[in-house]
Amino acid sequence: MNVHAPALAEAHHFDEQTSAFARDVIDDLSQHPKRLSPKYFYDAAGSELFEQITLLPEYYPTRTELTILRDRSRAISAFIPKGAALVEFGAGATTKVRLLLNECALGAYVPVDISGDFLQAQADALGADFPGLQVHPVTADFTAPFELPDSIGAMPRVGFFPGSTLGNFEPHEASAFLRSARGILGKGARMVIGVDLEKDERVLYDAYNDAAGITARFNLNVLHRINRELGGDFDVGAFVHRAIYNRDRHRIEMHLISKKALTARVLGKKFSFRPGESIHTENSYKYSLERFTALAKGSGWTPLESWTDPAGMFSVHALVASD
Repeated sequence: MNVHAPALAEAHHFDEQTSAFARDVIDDLSQHPKRLSPKYFYDAAGSELFEQITLLPEYYPTRTELTILRDRSRAISAFIPKGAALVEFGAGATTKVRLLLNECALGAYVPVDISGDFLQAQADALGADFPGLQVHPVTADFTAPFELPDSIGAMPRVGFFPGSTLGNFEPHEASAFLRSARGILGKGARMVIGVDLEKDERVLYDAYNDAAGITARFNLNVLHRINRELGGDFDVGAFVHRAIYNRDRHRIEMHLISKKALTARVLGKKFSFRPGESIHTENSYKYSLERFTALAKGSGWTPLESWTDPAGMFSVHALVASD
């Protein structure tokens, strides 16, 4: 860890979230090899770009998961207790949760996300369309412990973690997240979670290297965010997006590659780059059904059921907290 990072962040009198961003950026860029956390993709601009990604013809996860949620909505709704509070970890657009709301008699919806402005806008729109539903947005880093609103009281709690976000964690981090979610939700918790599956490597490559270049813009936006929020001076045009499949580790890796030798400054700290040097920004692990079941069992959850599309591209799982 860079011992100067906390002092640099505090010296600029940032709010708590921006100070955490500053510390993480300085620490991660000081590593060898350099990296940045994918959770910082999702400022307002990044969230909007990701929503564009979900509509791309190459990007199969969103439409495939939506098909599963739509086709299996009755079975999934039967798993969710009547009057439950649905807590969505890393809530983005409300497209997926709306499919559940059309089938389930929920007591409350608690979307949790680090991007407060985007979260509030989505919560407001959902509340307008479902006026009888309590909506309690929580601005927080869902990968760390946070408090649920007192207003959900003794309602049964069901976690909702759609998409392929679990794959962004290293396996030990995925286990830690599942344990943390179990603790946050409390005794008797349930969870509905989406998990991307192993598949043909060309399909994976195309999904993260789309022809329109939206994923590249999404990846590069983290450097724009550093410049905007932390006063960085990255020459964003000097970096290119690269996504590759690491067969041995069952994961897509996203990188930002420096096209030339350069120096970038963030909060007075200099970071030098060689031509071809990478900033590793994201992993997206792909699971087999068996490997995910083992992960869930080892993290305090009992898998009850899983649903996949006919081609076996994606999966949705129903978990209950183990005793």
